[in-house]
Amino acid sequence: MSSKKTDALLNWLITITVIFGFSLTVIFFVLSSIKELSIQEKIQYRNQALTTTAIVFLASAAMFNTYYAAKRAQAMQKNAIASEKNLEIGIQNAKVNQDRLISERFMGAIAQLGHEKVETRTGAIYALERVAQDFSKEYWTIMEILTAFVRENAPIQQVRVEQQNPEYQEAAYSGRHRGGSRPTQQLEQNLHEELPKIRTDIQAALTVIGRRNLLEDPKDQKLDLRNIDIRRADLLGVNLQQADLRGSDLSGADLRGADLSEADLNGAKLVRSILYETKLLKASLCGANLCWANLNRANLCGANMRSANLSGASLRVANLQGANLYKANLQQATLKIANLSGAKLFLANLQGAKLGKANLCMTGLIGANLSGANLNGANLSGANLNAAKLHQTEVYFANLSEASLTEADLYQANLIGANLYRATFYQANLTQANLMGANFSEADLSDVKLEGTILTGAKNLELQQIEKALGDRTTRLPDYIEAPTDWRQSS
Repeated sequence: MSSKKTDALLNWLITITVIFGFSLTVIFFVLSSIKELSIQEKIQYRNQALTTTAIVFLASAAMFNTYYAAKRAQAMQKNAIASEKNLEIGIQNAKVNQDRLISERFMGAIAQLGHEKVETRTGAIYALERVAQDFSKEYWTIMEILTAFVRENAPIQQVRVEQQNPEYQEAAYSGRHRGGSRPTQQLEQNLHEELPKIRTDIQAALTVIGRRNLLEDPKDQKLDLRNIDIRRADLLGVNLQQADLRGSDLSGADLRGADLSEADLNGAKLVRSILYETKLLKASLCGANLCWANLNRANLCGANMRSANLSGASLRVANLQGANLYKANLQQATLKIANLSGAKLFLANLQGAKLGKANLCMTGLIGANLSGANLNGANLSGANLNAAKLHQTEVYFANLSEASLTEADLYQANLIGANLYRATFYQANLTQANLMGANFSEADLSDVKLEGTILTGAKNLELQQIEKALGDRTTRLPDYIEAPTDWRQSS
């Protein structure tokens, strides 16, 4: 029913009610005028007439009020619907304007990325960052544009053969494992080469990428920064978690305090890079070149550094707990007070490495080369050193309790004051080693070579242990132990 018909019906109802009420009032007044009625009955009829009139008018007022209240509510509802429609239109217009603004800013900045002037390109990069901050939907697209810009403008000129090798350069260090003691002459020359300065626009793009909001990254998406040349880049405190940096050259880069957790750096080059207090938790550095890098206080917990080259690197107080360093080259590396508990260093090259007071508890060092290394005061309790090479290694006052050194080569090693409680030296070579003051409590010396070994002042060393070992007249035993007969007779 239309609004006009409703209003007409209501007007008719009000008119009928008023007429009906007026008629009743007139009737009552007429009745009250009859002469035959008593005064009391006349008063009663008049009162009823007045009451009826009042009720009719009150009812009419109520009807009027209800009607106009409904009209007001209807009008307000119409206004609300109109306002809602206007709001929707406004939102749509705003979205259209916003999309247009994004498109204009977006396309303008992208167009400027190819400008010949570096200042214009740099400004375009920061303009894209503002778009990413203002419009979160375009965030990842802009990150992909910036990473593509870096890849296109700073590519590795020549991808080295070893970076393409799926075995992560294992063969590259095989010569060093067999007996090489120093980096090659070519490597030393490369270390002293003057590195080129990174371009301003490339640096700006890396800065913007490095301060991105990780929470905005799509699931299963990674920053693609593979095979880029960003030597000497300023990456101080950047956030490159889970970034793909395979085969990239970051030599001389400043990565202090950066977060590279779970990043993929397989085959990357980080020669002389500064990685002080850098987070590399569970990062993959297989075959990476970290020669002379500064990794002091770096967190490499659970990192995969299989066949990585850490020759001459500094890892003081670094956390390498549970790290995989299988066949890694740590020649001349500094690992003082580092935490290597539970790390895997099988066949690793640690020649001349400095491991003073390092924590190597339960570390796997099977076949590792520790010749000439310094392990003074190190904790090697429970470590597995089977078949390890410890020629002339310094192991002063180290803790080797319950360590396994089966078939280990400790020729001329210095173990003065070492704790060898329950250590296993089965068929180990301790020829000419110095074990003065060492604790041999419950140590297994079965078939151990002790020719020329110094055992004076040894603690808790028993005759039955000596009888299982292989010594001669040159073996220097504690005063309270007499050499076995076959030792005295040996030439």
